[in-house]
Amino acid sequence: MTRTITRAYDDYASAQGVVNQLEAAGVASSEISLLGRQENADDDSNAGEGAGIGAAVGGAAGLLAGLGLLAIPGVGPVVAAGWLASTLAGAAAGGATGGIIGAMTSAGEDEDSAHYYAETVRRGGSVVSVRAEDSRAAEVEAIMDGATPIDREARLAEYRQSGWSRFDETAAPYRYGAV
Repeated sequence: MTRTITRAYDDYASAQGVVNQLEAAGVASSEISLLGRQENADDDSNAGEGAGIGAAVGGAAGLLAGLGLLAIPGVGPVVAAGWLASTLAGAAAGGATGGIIGAMTSAGEDEDSAHYYAETVRRGGSVVSVRAEDSRAAEVEAIMDGATPIDREARLAEYRQSGWSRFDETAAPYRYGAV
């Protein structure tokens, strides 16, 4: 049986490192997804810059070679690769709503988790999601947890303390340093 294992990281470099480690351990690129927002990608005017970063880190074999840039409602430009990116791109092309929330729930995440991951990407974090067979799940989790993912409960408490309750795709993209 296959299950989805997802972790969030504070920065793109950590997520990229996890992807590299997963691929080195033999996890197929087709089973890995990466979504990340650059800290300085405050609006669509930085889309070219995001694409440039995607191209720069995408020179490696595997998942990172497939990096692209998507505009996600409520988030802004996101560097994305893998099956989650395909789901997001398909939803955008079809005019479907749901963005990251819809992609995450269709991948098997519960709605609360999907809102957390969407907000984490909105605030500049990165998310790595892996479809793993049960026989490889412990290995995948060890790799992902070894890169010190965000402590979900602590981060959710921080979000809620600032008034957040759930991801709002109609909100303006998060701006760093804004109150």
